[in-house]
Amino acid sequence: MGIFKVFKSYPRTYWMANTMELFERWAYYGMFAVLALYLTGSKETGALGFTQVQKGQIMGFVTFILYFLPIITGAIADKFGYKKVLLIAYIILSAGYYMMGKVESFSMVFMVFLFVAIGAALFKPVISATIARTTNERNSSVGFGIFYMIVNIGAFVGPVFASKLRESNWNYVFIMSSGIILINIILLMFYKEPEREKSEDNLGLMIKKIFINIFTVVKDTKFLIFLLIVVGFWTMYWQLFFTLPTFIEQWVDTSIIYNNIAGLSPALAAKIGNESGGISPEMLINIDAFYIIVFQVVVSTIIMKIKPLNAMISGVFVASLGLGLWFVTQNGMYLFLSLMIFAFGEMASSPKISEYIGRIAPRDKTAMYMGTSFLPLAGGNFFAGILSGEVYTKMSDKIYLLKTEIAARGLKIPEISDSFTQTDFINTAAQQMGMTNHELTQYLWTTYNPSQIWMVFSGIGILTGIALLLYDKLLLKSK
Repeated sequence: MGIFKVFKSYPRTYWMANTMELFERWAYYGMFAVLALYLTGSKETGALGFTQVQKGQIMGFVTFILYFLPIITGAIADKFGYKKVLLIAYIILSAGYYMMGKVESFSMVFMVFLFVAIGAALFKPVISATIARTTNERNSSVGFGIFYMIVNIGAFVGPVFASKLRESNWNYVFIMSSGIILINIILLMFYKEPEREKSEDNLGLMIKKIFINIFTVVKDTKFLIFLLIVVGFWTMYWQLFFTLPTFIEQWVDTSIIYNNIAGLSPALAAKIGNESGGISPEMLINIDAFYIIVFQVVVSTIIMKIKPLNAMISGVFVASLGLGLWFVTQNGMYLFLSLMIFAFGEMASSPKISEYIGRIAPRDKTAMYMGTSFLPLAGGNFFAGILSGEVYTKMSDKIYLLKTEIAARGLKIPEISDSFTQTDFINTAAQQMGMTNHELTQYLWTTYNPSQIWMVFSGIGILTGIALLLYDKLLLKSK
């Protein structure tokens, strides 16, 4: 089947689902790419001034719920209909995003973000099921490839807009996400629900059956071990959003990156740069999505004939190497290369996880096995939150390390509060230590080596790769 015939073979509902996915990812990643910065940034900038531990608790637990809930929300969609559930999801998401820009206390931010997670969890299984039901054996490979591409386009565009909007006012980011979701409510009028099997069971019984199926699947010891191993990959991967933006904000002089880009293309530098003559962290982490948009088809073609588990193992090792190299030096330009290595590893491993689960599942239990693919994602988010909170604080958080240095020197500086912000704290410390802010950053970098945190994350990835290798050789007994 020629590529043009393949494109024509998809019904309108398929393209409508892709379009709604584009706007939903735009809204979500527009918010999520800057969330760590918003939660931990100094209050005078309009951010919330939370600690790294509080950030880890919010981002880790809520996203754990987001990826766990689809086992229930998928049943709700099957029972009550895709269109109704999508409408509810969009209303929740639009209201939730708007409210995120209005609340400031830890408990309220936590609750509102959890509200957003419920909306996202309602959306996820419906769109995935729509794509599955509007493709067939002849066009599903290309169909899901297009879908994955759309996901990354949305994930790329959202942070670009968010980065520019937050320079004026943080609240504009959440207004953007809220408004983008409203577009999907309009598109929903043109969405025709695909045919689906309607269950006569009540919702409670449907959910009970789902959990019974999950317990049935995880009795497969080999498969359970695989799921537990893959948690390590996602724990490493999510540091791209949980930790990297904060690390760049605290430790990297992005004006060097801006000046290098300006030397090649002043127009490009002007478009991606910020008002302070640097580049915002979310713009830099967005490089990962850009690489995927450009290279995913090439990578998928190269590894097409490689066994999914072998491709996965190779991808995990490559991604771990890239992550470990992120900040071997403080030169931000190096990030372009290390992020490319990480992205190639991600492209080789991430899509293969679902493919592997689909291949090893018994024919009569494929849906049951595929339904568990979210579990490593949920677990990875949970542990990523812990690592980006408590572990990052003690190893790499600039405020924590500066407090340690201040205590060692016996200096007297007020505690951070609403009236004495993080910026005030750093400025006062630099003044009392007889340094400029730049010199203080360099001193802390040299003295405390905050970049060692990336060795921890890389180590988790390497251990995951080794575990998959042993799983393949010892449990599956592959030659």
